[in-house]
Amino acid sequence: MKNIYFIRHAKAKKVAQNDFIRELSDKGKDAAKLIANRLKSSDIMPQMIISSPANRTAKTAKIIAKELGFTKEIAFEESLYEANIQDYLSIISKISAEINTVFIVGHNETITQICELLSDSHIGNIPKGGVFGIEFDVSEFGQISAGKGKVLLFDYPKKVVEA
Repeated sequence: MKNIYFIRHAKAKKVAQNDFIRELSDKGKDAAKLIANRLKSSDIMPQMIISSPANRTAKTAKIIAKELGFTKEIAFEESLYEANIQDYLSIISKISAEINTVFIVGHNETITQICELLSDSHIGNIPKGGVFGIEFDVSEFGQISAGKGKVLLFDYPKKVVEA
């Protein structure tokens, strides 16, 4: 089994500056910590984190890694910034078969589209800071194909979690 948790970056500041260097807002930082702690409480730990290098996604990935106690290097993938579905599929197909659980931190709208494609679900929109986990009954990430994933989790900061 292979598991991918797609994570949309948390809320960024709306300062008029270069999109690539936009900072996370204070709410975004808190949301990233909240989601990380929800993942931790569900014993979800990646063996690898791949993130867009854009500032807001990189910071989201770093906060989640820190909160989870993930000590490996985060892989920053240039093609995740302004990525299309083919970019995601290409990145996924190159993940080592030794890895079973990976987090991919990226941007909307493509992150929602790839989740819908791989899980054959209609999500509409993954909110900022949201995570959508998909399980695949394959031995290698290169075997993943459209509609073959099973939804494991759909969580986001404003979702009410029952105790």
